[in-house]
Amino acid sequence: MPSLTDIQIVTVAYNSTAVIGDMLASVPEGVQVVIVDNASTDAGALAALAAQHGATVVTNPENKGFGAACNIGAAHCDRPWLMFLNPDARLEPGCLDTLCTAADAHPTACAFTPRVLDGKGKQAFRRRSRLLPKTKHWTGPAPEQDIEVPLLNGAAIFVKTSNFNDVSGFDDRIFLYHEDDDISLRLSAAHGPIRFVHDAVVTHAEGRSTARTPETAAFKAKHMAQSAIYAMEKHGQPGARPRIIAHGLMQLISPINLASARKRAKALGFLKGALSKGITPPS
Repeated sequence: MPSLTDIQIVTVAYNSTAVIGDMLASVPEGVQVVIVDNASTDAGALAALAAQHGATVVTNPENKGFGAACNIGAAHCDRPWLMFLNPDARLEPGCLDTLCTAADAHPTACAFTPRVLDGKGKQAFRRRSRLLPKTKHWTGPAPEQDIEVPLLNGAAIFVKTSNFNDVSGFDDRIFLYHEDDDISLRLSAAHGPIRFVHDAVVTHAEGRSTARTPETAAFKAKHMAQSAIYAMEKHGQPGARPRIIAHGLMQLISPINLASARKRAKALGFLKGALSKGITPPS
């Protein structure tokens, strides 16, 4: 059975010092942590936090995006298991031990996803994806027991290092968003089902790792639209660009978004991303 000393955590930081300390404090002794700094402006404070908790920092000279940064962190892994964990998440007591037990009980699973709770204790369960046909969406309530599920939650992914490397890790063409859905489909196609582990709990204060400004919202939304089109086309979903453009137009004219500068910026950024040239697929 895997043990804590078999695990390396990889987390990607971008001006995340306000939240990453709680994540580091939640990591049990014996687990290695690699922080990939995506060209933050708070690098000094991040280095101090990392040193306090015995973590290693790998610094990128530019923001390479989430998936590419995860791959860089994984390249520094010499342990048989990887845990990708957002900087604004924290492991609840016993989480990694429970994941190790599940991995031992289900050796044919490709990867494991813990129960992820938001800051208010509500479960954030992945029911659907733009990359999946509706027939494969999860239609029932969030599971209350361990079970096979169609998708990983990108906030916390527990995967055997050999499986991750076998599928070449995250698609580093995807700067932000949909990279977790993409690797979910590739891992499950190559190495068997994804297992949800109910009693392994991670709390994720989603969105707290970066500032909630109109500029940040527009930047993220642009990449969300570009990633959606690229990943949908990659996995054979029809009409990707028209569907994403239509969604962007609906968001832009929605009365809910008109009263908020941040929401307007997000809607406009999404539409700009949908109309842009986007991500070039591999040749």
